[in-house]
Amino acid sequence: MIISFSVENWRSFREQSTLSMVAGREKQHSDRLPDIPGYGMKLLPVAAIYGGNASGKTNFFKALNFAKHFIVTGTQPESMIQSEPFRLAPECNSLPSKFKFELLINDKCFEFSFAVTRQRVTEEKLVEILKTTEKPLYTRTNDTITFHSTLDKDQFLHFAFKGTRENQLFLTNATNQKVNNFRPVYNWFKHNLTLIAPDSRFAPFEQFLQEEHPLYNTMNSMLSMLDTGIESLGSEDLPFENIPFPDVIRADLQAELKEGMTVRLIAEPVNDRFLVTRQHGELKAKKLISFHKDIKGQDIKFDMQNESDGTQRTIDLLPAFLDLSTVSNDKVFIIDELDRSLHTLLTRRLLEAYLFTCGPECRSQLLFTTHDVLLMDQELLRRDEMWVAERDRTGSSTLISFSEYKDVRNDKDIRKSYLQGRLGGVPRILMGTLRSTVEKHSEGEAA
Repeated sequence: MIISFSVENWRSFREQSTLSMVAGREKQHSDRLPDIPGYGMKLLPVAAIYGGNASGKTNFFKALNFAKHFIVTGTQPESMIQSEPFRLAPECNSLPSKFKFELLINDKCFEFSFAVTRQRVTEEKLVEILKTTEKPLYTRTNDTITFHSTLDKDQFLHFAFKGTRENQLFLTNATNQKVNNFRPVYNWFKHNLTLIAPDSRFAPFEQFLQEEHPLYNTMNSMLSMLDTGIESLGSEDLPFENIPFPDVIRADLQAELKEGMTVRLIAEPVNDRFLVTRQHGELKAKKLISFHKDIKGQDIKFDMQNESDGTQRTIDLLPAFLDLSTVSNDKVFIIDELDRSLHTLLTRRLLEAYLFTCGPECRSQLLFTTHDVLLMDQELLRRDEMWVAERDRTGSSTLISFSEYKDVRNDKDIRKSYLQGRLGGVPRILMGTLRSTVEKHSEGEAA
């Protein structure tokens, strides 16, 4: 779970800005808060980030996305780090971008932080947070590293650091060199943290194709209950040579796909989805299709390209929400523009279904950005679960929790205060100037 995440000098975030998932003192919806034994805190299972256009919501999402990619995938030798410092203050271009995570992994707390320029990693630190103290596992500054006394005698750790490039994290290289001391932190970023962009297709759609999958019936039932018009999803077999992909992709699959392996493919821009599997030496393909009932109650087959954007978005997100709702799940999903192409009632039902499963033993989390003010409801979310991204007149973004506003009581309609601009995060539209500009344009066209 994420305890907190901080970013500094990244895109529109000039100063350090922190999203904290530590629950405050309010009692509202306290029954659903995960309890962290031994650390004296409760964590929030959800966070919603509001804000006007260009306020910093997506930049915050991109900061998390960059951090995950840099940790898990790393960089190629001699390549530049894809750092994006704040551009509206010239002095920031030469300063590092900074990222800091506080994480709960297997009921242990860790702090992992790093700072990068486009050329190199300037700082990196991994700390195990114990119940009464902190244990710095290693601290890196440019080309030097200091290990905790319990690790310093391990010569292979020193060897692994000597092989770490200046444009590479030690965490990444050490894990790739089979150093297991820090693997749980690396694995959390690789396996537990999932980010879903507005235009991305969430991958595990094969759950809709496999009748033996434990969630197959549940997902099809939910698609019907969410008023998508779909009776069920299924698949049709088709010859591998008929899948609508370039010859070079089919050739790569023929060469690289091993016996028993399966890959997912999405045909853009129509968004048809395929599974390709090698069985008994041959490549076999399945295509995801939907079934609707006609007026006589008969199943009628539809390609995915015939479904609405909202229905396709629902199909993409449903596996994530069902994954989140599994009691034993410890994944963190971060979704940019959750409400994109979705009706507000549908979005709310998805959130309610997830929050209903949350409790003291829960270890999953959902963070999302949204413009949907109808979700800004204290019957649904606590004040400390609602945040606003605000951009000041210098172009710098900050994150503010609604719990920081003293006049936001738990019986207050905060939606009204937000739309009135009293909480920030709404567009500063100069209506008089805008109207005058439109009128002058119209007069010019008429002339």
